[in-house]
This record gives sequence, C-alpha cells and structure tokens, in this order.
Amino acid sequence: MIWIMLGVMFLLLFLGFPIMIPLIVAPLLIAIIYFPDLNLMVLIQQFSLGIQTFVLLAVPMFIFAADIMAKGKTSSRLLDFVGAFIGHIRGGYAVTTAAACTLFGSISGSTQATVVAVGKPTRERMIKEGYKDSQAIPLIINASDLALIIPPSIAMIVYGVVTGTSVGELFIAGILPGLIIFAMFALYSFLLASKNDIGRIEKQTWKQRWTAFRKALLPLGFPIVVVGGIYTGIFSPTEAAAISVAYAFILEVFVFGDVKWKDIPKIAESSAVVTAAVFILVAAGTALSWVLAYAKLPEVLTSAVLGADPSATYVLFIVAVFFFIGCMFVDPLVVIIIMTPIFYPVAMDAGVDPIALGVIVTLQAAIGSATPPFGVDIFTAIAVFEKPYLEVIRGIWPYILILFVASALFILFPEIITAYQMFYSE
Repeated sequence: MIWIMLGVMFLLLFLGFPIMIPLIVAPLLIAIIYFPDLNLMVLIQQFSLGIQTFVLLAVPMFIFAADIMAKGKTSSRLLDFVGAFIGHIRGGYAVTTAAACTLFGSISGSTQATVVAVGKPTRERMIKEGYKDSQAIPLIINASDLALIIPPSIAMIVYGVVTGTSVGELFIAGILPGLIIFAMFALYSFLLASKNDIGRIEKQTWKQRWTAFRKALLPLGFPIVVVGGIYTGIFSPTEAAAISVAYAFILEVFVFGDVKWKDIPKIAESSAVVTAAVFILVAAGTALSWVLAYAKLPEVLTSAVLGADPSATYVLFIVAVFFFIGCMFVDPLVVIIIMTPIFYPVAMDAGVDPIALGVIVTLQAAIGSATPPFGVDIFTAIAVFEKPYLEVIRGIWPYILILFVASALFILFPEIITAYQMFYSE
C-alpha cells in the first residue's frame, strides 16, 4: 500500500503536477483500491475538517503582514541598526546579516520571505566587504531558516493544528533554540572572517548608532508586541496575527510611507495566493493522514523502525532523521502534515514532550529547507540572486553541520527547549 501511494505521488510530481495534486490523488486512490466499502464522503469531509481549525486564521494574516514588511524597507532598517553596533568587529558584517535574517524571521515567520526581503541588501553589502558569493549566500539561506524556529512560525502553526499542541507555547519554546543557533552562526562567522581577514566595516559614531536605532525602533517593536502579547496572555496567537497586520500596515503606509495605498491590492493578492496554497496543502494532508491512520500504517511503520519500547531520545533521533530527509525533497509544510501523525503517537507513548517534539520537527524542516538536492530555500535563492545551483550550494555545508550539532544538542537535552515552562504557562 505504502509503495503504491509513494509511487503515485512521485509519478505525478515527475509529470509536473503541483504538490497538492499528489496529496489529493493519493488518499483517494488508496481508499478506492484498498477500502472499497469506505464511504468516500467521509474522506471528502476530512479535507474540509483540516482547515476548520480556528488557529489557522493566523496563517493568512502573518503572511500578509510579512508581505507588507517585505515590500517596505524594514529589512534595510534592521540591517543598518545591527551593523551600526557590531559591523566593525571581525566578521561583524556576517553576524549582522545573520542577525538581520533572524530579526526579519521573527516578523515574517517564513524562510522564503526572509531570503527575498533580506537577501538582496545583505548580499550586496557582504560582497562589498570582501565576501565571496559562496560565503554570503549560504549564510543568508541558513540564517533565514531561523524564521521557522523564531516565532511567529507558520511551520509551528501547522504542527500545532495537526497535533492539537498549543501554538502559543510552541512560539515561546522556539525563542531560546533560535538564539542558540544564531550564536553558533555568529561564532562561525567570526572564525571565517578571522581566517580570511574580511568582513569588517568602519566603526560607527554614537550619533550614527542612535540614528540607526531610531529608524529601526518601530520594526523592532514588532516581535516584542507579538511575542510579548502571547507570553503575557494579553492575546492569542491568532489575535497576535491580526495585530501584526495592523502594525505592519500602519508602520509601512503611514509612518514610513515606503508602501503606497496602490500597492496594497497587489500585496493582498500575493498573500492570498500563498494562503490558498497553504490551506490546500493542509486540507489534502489531513485527508492523507486520516487514510494512513485508517489503514493502521503508522503502527506498522513505527514498530518496524522504532521497535517495541523506544526511549524518548531514540524517538527524537529517528524523528530528526526522517523529517530532515523528507524536507530535503518536499516543502516542509507537506512533510509536517504527512509525517507528524505517524510519529506523534509513538513519541507521546515514549514520554516525549509535545512542545520539544514540535521544535525538533520544525528545526529539521529548517535544515531540510536549505539542504540539497531540493531544499526550497535553495531555489528561492537561485531566483533572488540569479546564480546557478552549484554556486548557491557551494558553501552551505558548514552551516548544515552547525545545525546538525544544534539538533543533537536539543535531542540530548530537550530541557533546553522546555526551559520556558519555568516562567510561562497558558
């Protein structure tokens, strides 16, 4: 059964169909062939049930807010702010790039939006400071992937919908792991710049720093408002998404004036297209997950791979491997939708914290997004920077290794992820 399903999906992908078509056709085909007595209306209902969860309302609003910010000059303001303070140290501009990607990721929740919005200005400045494309582009791609870890993360929202886990807690739990990975990127950037004697700009005066801070102050308020509001219980993640749209709209249209009224319909249209794709994926993935559960495939697969009584650490390790491999080939949201229902029950039986599992899953989605052969952010970078595939991936491996080390750290010590529970509870 599983081989027929995978064969059909890969065949349709090979023939050029968009990913949602294989996800829709596969469960229908399995139901017709293996469960002829099953009322297909039950399966059709799963499609609609998949997108009826209230928290999914946050997805289009976070996408819309990110698109508004990307249209404006928020990324440049963040880049100038960080560079004014640390650009003069060895490797400071690479650290500035990583910080700008992290900060914009905390606004957009999307790795691809971060590559698009932050990528061009940061690459141009890094090249000017002596970096090669093989050094600049991989940093941008991998630092942008922190958008899946640092809230608000669309991947975390999807995981929360699939498992019923608190999205608010997932958001809070992602902050510390994201900052740790950023620190690891910063250390590598310092060592790389020291070795090659590159990546340092003239030290800014305090007047220049104040000017950069003043210009970045309101954009910096975005993650503070969103995360702070969720942390303090003032509003839910869905309400935070609505506030983020209002914040982005007021900031870019009325305060900065970088986005004009005439731009809003086109931005909304772009956001609607992305939202529709995400919702179709969620609906199709829900139906596919239901068919897999109906056929008892999760029990068969997990018993074959994990054994009878796996430890929590072993489960997290296997989850990391499977999700990483999956996200190397397919969009991370698709992988989360399909594979989470397979591993989630076993992880709960093994005593894994659902929040820790969610962060490990989204981290593997982030790594896979930037890993050859088909990581989605690689192709986004190819389009943005107009560079060939081999040139984009040439310097990517040190960052993948760093992310592997971070994954091992969080798997062996999941208390790092759940440390927030000492200070926060919904």
